[in-house]
Amino acid sequence: MKKIIECVPNFSEGRDKNIIDAITAEIEKGGEVKLLDVDPGEATNRTVVTFVGEPDAVMEAALRGMRKAAELIDMRHHHGAHPRMGATDVCPLIPVSGITLEECASLARELAERAAAELNIPCYCYEAAAFVPERKNLAICREGEYEGLAERMGKEGKGPDFGDRAFDEGVARTGCTAVGARDFLIAVNFNLNTTSTRRANAIAFDVREKGRPKREGGKPNGKPVKDENGNVIMLPGTLKSTKAIGWFIDEYGIAQVSMNITDMGVTPLHVAFDEVCRAAAARGIRVTGTEIVGLVPKRALLDAGKHYLRRQQRSLGIPEEEIIKIAVKSMGLDELKPFDPAEKVIEYMLDADKNSRKLVDMTCRGFADETASESPAPGGGSISAYMGALGAALGTMVANLSAHKAGWDERWEEFSDVAEKGRFLQDALIRLVDEDTEAFNRIMDVFAMPKKTDEEKEARKEALEKATLYATQVPLRTMKTAFETFDILEAMAKNGNPASVSDAGVGALAARAAVQGAYLNVKINAAGLKNRDVAEAMLSEAHEIAENADSRESGILSVVNNVIATQ
Repeated sequence: MKKIIECVPNFSEGRDKNIIDAITAEIEKGGEVKLLDVDPGEATNRTVVTFVGEPDAVMEAALRGMRKAAELIDMRHHHGAHPRMGATDVCPLIPVSGITLEECASLARELAERAAAELNIPCYCYEAAAFVPERKNLAICREGEYEGLAERMGKEGKGPDFGDRAFDEGVARTGCTAVGARDFLIAVNFNLNTTSTRRANAIAFDVREKGRPKREGGKPNGKPVKDENGNVIMLPGTLKSTKAIGWFIDEYGIAQVSMNITDMGVTPLHVAFDEVCRAAAARGIRVTGTEIVGLVPKRALLDAGKHYLRRQQRSLGIPEEEIIKIAVKSMGLDELKPFDPAEKVIEYMLDADKNSRKLVDMTCRGFADETASESPAPGGGSISAYMGALGAALGTMVANLSAHKAGWDERWEEFSDVAEKGRFLQDALIRLVDEDTEAFNRIMDVFAMPKKTDEEKEARKEALEKATLYATQVPLRTMKTAFETFDILEAMAKNGNPASVSDAGVGALAARAAVQGAYLNVKINAAGLKNRDVAEAMLSEAHEIAENADSRESGILSVVNNVIATQ
């Protein structure tokens, strides 16, 4: 899965549009990140910017934004209603897909270190990136705000984690930045079949982590019970990592439970939906739908769709789009307005911005015509990966048909597990279709490099070795991935729906062709490697996979023919 992270820097300027535009232009430079939102506030004199992309691109974009903010914002003249301590006040990194919070914390520390070294901006690390427990709290890092930095800089235990020094003219201008990592926050409203704000609030208090105040005699109108320190005792709600209130929305004429899920690893979206439904039903109210505010990571919808498919005892090994459709319908995401995943799912928005044409997005005829053209790519490597994907798809199809076979209802989970693995392998091989062409293009790019000076010749030589290694690794990965499909195809030939056994056989033929075709590409590309130890190791591994593929195909076809003969 591609690694995608979100970055939400807060800049201490919310009134001068020219400055805000200059900062966001720097962030967008190069087109490698997607700017999702720019939210300036005049009273706070602060702008919240949201953008996403792959980790390296996000890191560079964040640094460009911080650099431009340091050039244009002078903290000596800054005033606003929001707490702040720097031109770039905070800069959190948030995992979206393919990356963990821990990895984001490591990236945040790297970003803080680079900002201090390259931009001369002192940085505190907070939340998941904090080096000490107390600095997980942003308020501790920002204690005293900008005006208190002179007393904290250079003081042991008080100064920033990176770039600590005496308060000088540079710090006076830029202030300090808090760089951190936190989980993705999902803002969601649950629609109720009531107009009562009080009842919506009661449901919110039932489920939110903070809960509600404990009252004397357990009566709703009783006085709040306090502890020995005079603090109100709270009765916690049922959902960890959530904040919620009830309100009435004039636009829709209904009450809602408005919720922020601050850690969807602790409380996934579908768990929150189900629990709000339970709490509402206990009060005679029904949840009629759900409204996602802003964007959502794809995994939140995929996890939800799979959850509801399991409850229906249906296979999970279906296309991603179908899983998301189940999530949309199960939670009523389209009740108030149409829900378009292309506009609401972060990963889909990023893919939509890619200008490069993918082979796998072509029609079958278009792909065949592109292969038949005078261009050397796509070639055998891409075709091999696609044959492997078709083999995995056939195995997945047999598993899904078996999960729905009449009289086999109790075996749905067995076949669902096989179908899920098949989908995973199919998707991996589909990605390799375009990656093989990318490997070829990297070699072509090397030949376009200058080679006049000795330095240029050496750089070209190193680049060619690196590109050739990549061009050998890609078909080797195709071989490994295609070989894994034999497990699925053999299981379906032996245990799947007998009416579809021939499909498992065709899948085995496609898988073997994928392995042997990719093997040819490994051999021809490995021949160009100067490092013969690496080349021989890869060739040895590829040879063993190719030999085993022949025997696996033969075994599966034997099973298939025996089943056909007995029908």
